[in-house]
Amino acid sequence: MEDKFEKLVKAYSEGASRPKTWSGFPVEEVYTPEDTKDIDYKREIGDPGDYPFTRGIHATMFRGRVWTKREVAGFGTPEDTNERVKYLIDQGQSGINIINDLPTAMGVDSDHPMAKEEAGAVGAPFSSLKDMEEMVEGIPLEKVSMSFNVSTTVSPIVVAQYLAIAQKRGIDLAKLRGTIQNEPLKGRYCGYSPSTNHVDLCLQTSADIIEFCSKYMPLWYTTNVNLYDLRETGINAAQEIAFGFAMAIAYIENVLKRGLDIDEFAPRIAFYCSAHIDFFEEIAKLRTARRIWAKIMKERYKAKNPKSLTFKFGVHTAGCSLVPQQPMNNVIRVAYEALAAVLGGVQSLHCCSYDEPIAIPTEESHRLALRTQQILACETGVANVADPLAGSYYLESLTNRIEEEATMILKKIDDMGGMIVAIEKGWIDQEMEKAAYQYQKEVESKERIIVGVNEFTVPPEEDVQGDYHKTPSEVSEKREAALKELRETRDNDVVRKGLKRLNEAAEKKQRENLLPFIIEAVNAYATTGEILGTIRMGFGYTYDPFEVLSHPFFS
Repeated sequence: MEDKFEKLVKAYSEGASRPKTWSGFPVEEVYTPEDTKDIDYKREIGDPGDYPFTRGIHATMFRGRVWTKREVAGFGTPEDTNERVKYLIDQGQSGINIINDLPTAMGVDSDHPMAKEEAGAVGAPFSSLKDMEEMVEGIPLEKVSMSFNVSTTVSPIVVAQYLAIAQKRGIDLAKLRGTIQNEPLKGRYCGYSPSTNHVDLCLQTSADIIEFCSKYMPLWYTTNVNLYDLRETGINAAQEIAFGFAMAIAYIENVLKRGLDIDEFAPRIAFYCSAHIDFFEEIAKLRTARRIWAKIMKERYKAKNPKSLTFKFGVHTAGCSLVPQQPMNNVIRVAYEALAAVLGGVQSLHCCSYDEPIAIPTEESHRLALRTQQILACETGVANVADPLAGSYYLESLTNRIEEEATMILKKIDDMGGMIVAIEKGWIDQEMEKAAYQYQKEVESKERIIVGVNEFTVPPEEDVQGDYHKTPSEVSEKREAALKELRETRDNDVVRKGLKRLNEAAEKKQRENLLPFIIEAVNAYATTGEILGTIRMGFGYTYDPFEVLSHPFFS
């Protein structure tokens, strides 16, 4: 009993556990007007909807329209994914977000020898047009906002599959609204082998998508720069902005070489950010990002279209902040992170499910994640006022501090020669490794308290047990059977001719936009692996990234 009272006394006298932000910026006990006296409101903050957009990209923000509630879905067979997407729509979701499985992310089909047991395990399979047809069956493409959370390796094929279905349904491509991930350097930090994510190939197909969609699909976000996965490696808030913007600059420079004007494609560049667990720092980070991006587009690229200057972003609450111990605690973490995203002016939001550290969501956990957003939007009042924390001495000071740090890092990358050079030199890897190591040290020393992990723990046998998602064992067999039937029933002569034309176009490298050729092959029901393998061969790489299969039609 005495030990319990000692715990009580300790808890009663407990102060702030760490007087610095998650990123390590020191925090004062009190902030006063003195901390913001040098801020020029019009120049550095501005009203919502006005340059530099610190307070938001729209004048009325959520009073005009609340953020898009876009929970990520994808698992099992295409029919399974379709069923879950429709379930989320029935539950009130306002946007669709489908994620690929691991074989698709690596550019191989579900029946590849290396894909055994991985098909449909952590995402949806996109092995052919037939898969996409089943995935979006019953969904009116002209009425929905569709986001594809897929690797750059397969982005052109997924776009082609979606466009092919729209064309078959007689839908004007100019009416399609949505987003494709499409950013070539992301795979470098997501565990993909370089053999499945050749940067030169991905840079071409990325520019192909941007060029094609800018011409034919004005409502489509042609690239979604993934700051989120960068942050998941352990880097801090300022690094998230700097590394992400350095990648975006590399993509812009790549497209400008095509002769496009910056205002032809910049309005449809989007970003995909993390909302981590440090509440005020994350709000400040998002405000900072808007300001820095506006300056980059105006000062570096001389963009004239106001829409080119706006930082349009979706947020994914931080999966890396969630833990498998006492998983119901993750509901609270996600709610705080979602609130930070909303107060930071998000355009589209995915809330993680509490069981994410253990498995992909069940219907119940998916619904709870969506309800978190709906309670924020409908009950809390946070959507009533644009940037309601503006003017806070602490928040404005922190916004400036993150801007200083992010700008300094971005300049360092520029001085190296840009993001691609910084990656090649190993500097980005070093920064990520240092950050991850430092974080782990702080957790182990209890400088950082993680509830349920290094403090306030319970014995494993007393922890909450639940019914978690398990991918049915028959998914792999179903996928193999579906692809076998596809290959037997399609017109393989048409497939062969389409792939041959694609190969010839790929060999020209940058002199041909590959997307029309990919659309042709997709319409012939060539598989994702066959199409990508053909493009790889055109670039001088092996047909199969794992060097197991040969091209089925030519050598």
